[in-house]
Amino acid sequence: MHTISTHPLIRHRLVELRNPATPPKRFRILVRELSTFLGYEALRELPTRAVPAPSPFAVAEGREIAATVVLVPILRAGLGMLDALSGLLPDASVGVLGMQRNEKTAEPEPYYAKIPVPAGEESLAILLDPMLATGGSACDAIATLKKLGYKRILFLCLISCPEGLSRLEKEHPDVSVWAAAEDDRLNEVKYIVPGIGDAGDRLFGTL
Repeated sequence: MHTISTHPLIRHRLVELRNPATPPKRFRILVRELSTFLGYEALRELPTRAVPAPSPFAVAEGREIAATVVLVPILRAGLGMLDALSGLLPDASVGVLGMQRNEKTAEPEPYYAKIPVPAGEESLAILLDPMLATGGSACDAIATLKKLGYKRILFLCLISCPEGLSRLEKEHPDVSVWAAAEDDRLNEVKYIVPGIGDAGDRLFGTL
């Protein structure tokens, strides 16, 4: 199952994000803002529990997040989304998963993984990657999380395409996907069209 946001604030910022003239500093700000808005929408169903909430005049009934959350950016571009989600979920743990695109095959090549094991059935892993292109990195990353024991996984990305969404939903139909946009297609070298180019290069100024 996937959800494409239609929020006006997200659509407005996507225009500037796509622009190849947007410099890395501004690009990073836009990625962080978009990730915040997207995360806010995607996390509306987080489980909560009742807690007392003392106030100046009485004790109110409050709610606090009941799930143990782990944020897992896919290196390196996923790091651009991490601050935003950490801001929304300051108590979340962070794992990292390194996957590099093979430019000849367009398939992902894992090179590093450091992810905490789930604390229990309610543990939620939130996978972060700005792009969902072929779906290879996302599917491999999800498989890694499942091997560790995660049963609840959420994938957040900024730009997706039909090919990547189709593959992810076929291989992992139990994983919810939230994206800021669904673009037209992949080109002959497996980049999203119209897309935003290489998210990692644009984030870190390595074009």
